[in-house]
Amino acid sequence: MAGNMAQAFCGSFTALYVQTPGYASMNAEDTVRLQAHMYLAKQLGAEIVTTHGEDVPTQIAEYARLSDVTKIVIGRSGIQRRHFWSEPTLTERLITLAPEVDIHIIPDAEVYKSYCGKRLSTIRPILPTARELLLTLGILAAATIIGWLFLKLDLASANIIMVYLLGVLLTSSFTNGYTCGILCAFLSVVLFNFFLTEPRLSLGAYGSKYPITFAVMFAAALLTGTLATKLKAHALLSARDAYRTKLLFDMNRKLQKAEAPEEVYQMTAMQIQKLLQRDILVYPVQGDALSTGILYPTDGSCPHPAPADDQEQDVIHWVWQNRKRAGATTETFPKAKRLYLAIRTGQQAYGVVGIPMEKKTQPDAFTSSILFSILGECALTLESLRNAREKEETAVLAKNEQLRANLLRSISHDLRTPLTSISGNADTLLHSYAALDEQTRKQIFTDIYDDAQWLIGLVENLLSITKIADGSVKLHLSDQVVDDIVSEALRHIDRRSAEHHIMADCGDTPLLVRVDAGLIMQVIINLVNNAIKYTPADSVIRITAIHQENMAEIRVIDNGSGIPDEIKKHVFEMFFTGSNLIGDSRRSLGLGLTLCQTIIYAHHGELTLKDNTPHGCIFSFTIPLSEVNLNE
Repeated sequence: MAGNMAQAFCGSFTALYVQTPGYASMNAEDTVRLQAHMYLAKQLGAEIVTTHGEDVPTQIAEYARLSDVTKIVIGRSGIQRRHFWSEPTLTERLITLAPEVDIHIIPDAEVYKSYCGKRLSTIRPILPTARELLLTLGILAAATIIGWLFLKLDLASANIIMVYLLGVLLTSSFTNGYTCGILCAFLSVVLFNFFLTEPRLSLGAYGSKYPITFAVMFAAALLTGTLATKLKAHALLSARDAYRTKLLFDMNRKLQKAEAPEEVYQMTAMQIQKLLQRDILVYPVQGDALSTGILYPTDGSCPHPAPADDQEQDVIHWVWQNRKRAGATTETFPKAKRLYLAIRTGQQAYGVVGIPMEKKTQPDAFTSSILFSILGECALTLESLRNAREKEETAVLAKNEQLRANLLRSISHDLRTPLTSISGNADTLLHSYAALDEQTRKQIFTDIYDDAQWLIGLVENLLSITKIADGSVKLHLSDQVVDDIVSEALRHIDRRSAEHHIMADCGDTPLLVRVDAGLIMQVIINLVNNAIKYTPADSVIRITAIHQENMAEIRVIDNGSGIPDEIKKHVFEMFFTGSNLIGDSRRSLGLGLTLCQTIIYAHHGELTLKDNTPHGCIFSFTIPLSEVNLNE
């Protein structure tokens, strides 16, 4: 009902478990029932929260107040109040303590003890061990001997009573449960009366006030022992709570550093292994199917593929498909060797964890709550990684779509000019060839050639970018001299280079690099052609090469007007053409520098831009030097 209400009201669903000091004495039937309820709540999407205290309704009401809970669903015990002096039941007290919360009471089909009975059951005695009985008797003997010495020293009876109270306190501190404490309190009164009051070695007493003294002594001893036992229980619960918090904190901290699902699965297995001290099997989900299981052994050896077990495969796939636990200690596939739990969030399963149960008891409620929390953290981290991956893939698709749109837009606008020019010039030659003089015909042929060459260069750049980006082009690396590459590149630069002063200086010492000579030549050609296009006539363009550690740095330097600072960060972007009036932006799709950067990155180098002094710009790129020494 609670799960349906949470879905109907679009609220959060929390299953609260109040762990009382009597948790340690819980019988096996109640333990199994508690674990089943916790797992059912987890399957319904609830967050499991554990608090500690004796007063269950107060703990529930306080948690509801601090967490702004608006509705509480709780089961009703089968036994109601029978007398006006009887203590209120759990539900009655809860209604009183949380009047502002809607409380839905569900009649339980099974007959449970009333809350009063449950509260009394927390102090029901449990059978002590032989060691605890011997310890109790030893403490009583020591207290009696000390009391006898005090009596010989003529000290007051109050001092002897304090010694017995100290003995009760020590007994309650070093034994489990309330049995030894109650026994020690009773025997303290008996021993005090038998050995240390007149008449000696008799249970009688001469003084009329001794019965009152004995009653007060027994009450004080009983109260002291009970308080000591409760403090010990609370200390144990606090220590377990601290351990749980530390374990989950370490898990969360490690998962935050995980960058791949494999790391998440490994960290989860290690934490569960640390918790249960058992070999852990993890079956990750890859794509839409379970992959081979990985076994994480407790002996410290490396994880390895799990051995094939056809009988267990049915259980594993059932858990993955139904997102519910199955296997050993459950009613589904109970003959399985392991207990299998799904790593899940909502309706999405990210894997299956197998825990061996041979000759092992089922984890208690405390351990189970930690186990479910670890699996929940694992599932949330895997979901975050999946969302991040999907977001990244969506961003890549959006970027590719944007590039495609930019390309189509650029083609539709910018390619119209050269195509129109080619078409117009061809039409002129077709219809007026005889009427044109030789010089005019030559100029028209030159214009057609230039436009065609530009289109060819554009197509080659596009093909080169896509092939290098998707890895379909394999670099043909060879040892080359930088001076030879530069000289060959300058032979293929723009024909308008005659209007500029182009100089190359590769130094006196030859630089041998290991590169794809054809691609590096294309980089130099593109950089020099850019300098020619965007600088005025008579500008100086220099190509230099220097040695930089294990790299060769090649620079293309011009003394043009330079590039504004607000444009520098965009020059390597595809389809960016800038606003330089000297260059013809209608004849540039902005692919040259993008291609250069792609080629240099493929060579594990770097392409950078900086200002020249006093004006102009410097494009420099690095390529790896060859390991061969030219002087050998």
